[in-house]
Amino acid sequence: MAPRKRTKNQEEDLVVEKPAPATSRLTRSSARLAANSKADLTVTELPKSKKAKRAPKENGKVEEVENKEVKVDVGLGKLDKDAKSRTVVIEHCKQCQSFKKRAIQVQTGLENGVPGITVLLNPDKPRRGCFEIRSEDGEKFISLLDMKRPFTRMKELNMDEVISDIIEKIKG
Repeated sequence: MAPRKRTKNQEEDLVVEKPAPATSRLTRSSARLAANSKADLTVTELPKSKKAKRAPKENGKVEEVENKEVKVDVGLGKLDKDAKSRTVVIEHCKQCQSFKKRAIQVQTGLENGVPGITVLLNPDKPRRGCFEIRSEDGEKFISLLDMKRPFTRMKELNMDEVISDIIEKIKG
């Protein structure tokens, strides 16, 4: 036979807070329950304030200030022909590290040789077996396409001569 139902008075008498048994076993559900019980007891936290963004070093158009005002530099909106020719794009294949080594060598050589030049490495997805150095307006300095292993055409290049030729073309 089933036990009789308890009345509310009897239930209140039976409810006594017992300390949780000390077990060495911690399950996901017990951790979740413990976290929820702690969350109920804690005072609601204040929302975190957003960090102010740092202003760009140079050539930055947008500068954000702590009071959320945005300032736009008007003079940087127009690019002259010198600024476009001062950007060089190096597209190199990601198939082999020799492409990357030569691209970085050209990048450091151009940045040291021409002040104020911008060198971009793989701004778009590179083509396979490709090593190409060009200006942003489309003038190609070197274009080696569809190379197969062991990439002899690229490895035969003297990179110091290539860098000096590109610097002369940019300056002259």
